[in-house]
Amino acid sequence: MMKRMMMLTRTVVNRSTIVHSHSLRCHSQSRRQMSMGSESLVSRLKSCGLLQTKGLIGGKWVDAYDGKTIEVHNPANGQVIASVACMGDKEAKDAISAAYDAFAPWSKLTAADRSNRLPWTAYNSGVRKTYQRSHWGGTNILNKVGYGASFIEFFAEEAKRVYGDIIPATLSDRRLFVLKQPVGVVGVVTPWNFPLAMITRKVGPALACGCTVVIKPSEFTPLTALAAAELALQSGIPPGVLNVVTGDAPKIGNSLLESPQVRKITFTGSTAVGKKLMAGAAETVKKVSLELGGNAPCIVFDDADLEVALKGSLATKFRNSGQTCVCANRILVQEGIYEKFTSAFSNAVQDLKVGNGFSEGVVQGPLINEAAVQKVDSFVQDAISKGAKVLVGGKRHSLGFTFYEPTIIGDVKNEMLIARQEVFGPVAPVIRFKTEEEAIQIANDTNAGLAAYIFTNSMKRSWRVAEALEYGIVGVNEGLVSTEVAPFGGYKQSGLGREGSKYGLDEYLEIKYVCMGNMG
Repeated sequence: MMKRMMMLTRTVVNRSTIVHSHSLRCHSQSRRQMSMGSESLVSRLKSCGLLQTKGLIGGKWVDAYDGKTIEVHNPANGQVIASVACMGDKEAKDAISAAYDAFAPWSKLTAADRSNRLPWTAYNSGVRKTYQRSHWGGTNILNKVGYGASFIEFFAEEAKRVYGDIIPATLSDRRLFVLKQPVGVVGVVTPWNFPLAMITRKVGPALACGCTVVIKPSEFTPLTALAAAELALQSGIPPGVLNVVTGDAPKIGNSLLESPQVRKITFTGSTAVGKKLMAGAAETVKKVSLELGGNAPCIVFDDADLEVALKGSLATKFRNSGQTCVCANRILVQEGIYEKFTSAFSNAVQDLKVGNGFSEGVVQGPLINEAAVQKVDSFVQDAISKGAKVLVGGKRHSLGFTFYEPTIIGDVKNEMLIARQEVFGPVAPVIRFKTEEEAIQIANDTNAGLAAYIFTNSMKRSWRVAEALEYGIVGVNEGLVSTEVAPFGGYKQSGLGREGSKYGLDEYLEIKYVCMGNMG
């Protein structure tokens, strides 16, 4: 059921999507297939009760108080899938109050009780069977859903492992204890690119620790959050523990920041927005977790296994059409293997099938909206104007809408815009380097520090370079490194705190020291 829900909402944006007229003329058959896939999915989700369009406040589905809605579009064809409530500060304040009222009873439940209630992603076997009979999407979407569900399953178990401590006393009549207690109400602000996992990676540990949450999902992909919330209700999460407010991001965000009842803000998104949230949280001195932008280097050394390097580079660059914060933003290739690598890389990228996610064999979908396409293309044009060469792609895809060709650009210099900023699209800039020291210098020459990748057959070099890279995550001979059991987070301006793993629980806990005297 959660898998079926994800298939719809992974590919939706708001009304800013622009539909190009030449696409309407040239791709009517493809459009009809996309339309049929969307309509079939919507009807199935409705029959399962998962297509929710209202916000969730205090366990009740409610419209925006002024009746306003926002349209949710499929970027592959521009079609409206649904209209959801466009909420603002009034609804956000009510959601905060509901979460605040629900905090005390939820936090006082035993860890085992919270653990048993958490795995809502496995709920409703009837819907699961319906999904298993369908053939939508493919392994890419299934992997995203499995990834999102993994955090709920993991933190359901970790709920029972929030341990305190006993400190040896300095005086004989004293006993010293350390307790870990939930921080309180958490404001959860999530992006569109992984609309399930970015919620579960935050909500899982928050609920496990005993916190309650108010979720503000991206207005581009709100349907996933609403479907996940419906599942939470069905599985027994009490009213008010999990709330979802969709709509006006600035108004909802300000309400979360200004409320003294909200004790923590957790956010995944751009560095610019993260800085604003961090500044706003200072007024009430809230705890803050930020998972922000990246500029990931992927370093291919002369001694790398070419097949392994190609597979890993393809995975880390073109996953989700390049729209992840840990996608390789720069491919650094040592000069001894540069020509061989770029030739093989180009051949592999040319074979990537682009299209709608409902079609069989598609591995590259559309970008989120027209603004994203324009940004990607401007980076490409800037690189070309400064001497870079397009090896593959380099322009809008003939499918139109928000599709962009999988692209490789050679002879890129680190001062070019595409190497300085996160492209967030299917474009791989390739930079030539000579020495290990030069590669490390280029890789670290950025204000970001989320993820980095190394391909080498030298164990000594693996350790040397991994330790020298100023990044929170380093993949060695592997391009897909994210997992629920390992900490996810960055250095420098890529954020604060860690998500996932046992370390992710600490972000939602306060430490209390208790000194008991006259115990002798």
